[in-house]
Amino acid sequence: MRSIRTLLHSLIDYAGLFPPAGLDLPTAVANYASYRASDTCWALGRFVIPAARLPELETSADPFLRGSGTPWKLAALAGADLTGDLGAIVQFNQRHGGRAVVDIIELKAGTTAAVAAALRVIDGRFDAYLEIPIANDPAPLIDALAALGGRAKVRTGGVTPEAFPPPADLLRFLRRCTAAGVPFKATAGLHHPLRGAYRLTYQPGSPCGVMFGFLNLFLAAAFVQHGMGDADALELLEESSTASLRVEQEGIGWRSHWLDDAELRHARRLAAAFGSCSFDEPRRGVVGSSRPTITPISRFRISRSESSADARAPTCRAGASRSGRQCSTWPRASTPACSPETPSGPRAPARRPV
Repeated sequence: MRSIRTLLHSLIDYAGLFPPAGLDLPTAVANYASYRASDTCWALGRFVIPAARLPELETSADPFLRGSGTPWKLAALAGADLTGDLGAIVQFNQRHGGRAVVDIIELKAGTTAAVAAALRVIDGRFDAYLEIPIANDPAPLIDALAALGGRAKVRTGGVTPEAFPPPADLLRFLRRCTAAGVPFKATAGLHHPLRGAYRLTYQPGSPCGVMFGFLNLFLAAAFVQHGMGDADALELLEESSTASLRVEQEGIGWRSHWLDDAELRHARRLAAAFGSCSFDEPRRGVVGSSRPTITPISRFRISRSESSADARAPTCRAGASRSGRQCSTWPRASTPACSPETPSGPRAPARRPV
């Protein structure tokens, strides 16, 4: 469906190396290659990798890069040695021109001084997404990004309930990015289409928490850009019922609000991407397993595994509270219970979250 393709085109950056999947590099690379060849490749974005591991990627990806057609696009995470990481990225691109290219760099910056220092070093050579804190008003940080040509990155979850920001903080972040004209990407906790209670890791008996849905976030970002008020935008971020959404060829609606395809395309200029350690889970949420097109919203079903192994794992019988600290009071009718999920391929030791 055209409107969903507009909203989700190249939206999902694959971060299989990072928790909770924590895959080894050869497995993550093979997964990404298979996703590029799938009928849902149009929703796939970049492969996310620490800049320090680019030499390993050359070995693991070489069989897939030969004759791969369009180059692999990569997002590299910089560490403490930004200058050294930039040098490694430049050398990688020179060696692999036409087969793979790092065109985005990501790093953390908690102050306006850190933002300015990082962007001076990067000096416009790459699109730079700087992860900023949002517990306090991020306006100064976002204004600094706007002044220096940077982009914002927001953490929307993690492997503990406390890692998920309050919806009001996330809405304020969207407002500030919109006002400043700063593109953003999100990372962590966006495996599912709609907000609900899900297990936080793939480990048996994992605690559960309330996660944002990627549709919640990117539709809210789109509607905010087109004038939606705070009260409605906050409710949209917290929406868990498919009945409130409708998808047509020409656009997407939530309650009485509507965005046509052109408005969705315009919104994507700021709402750029989200990083996910799974590509299967987001696409399973909105795409039939053997269909090349998106299932209409009215037929969405939050996926639940039905294997015998999953059936033995404990679940959160009544969903989770809005705080995400316990699984007891979330409305049963509109939110799926926590259910175990399995990432593609074997798990490797977890590395730092993306």
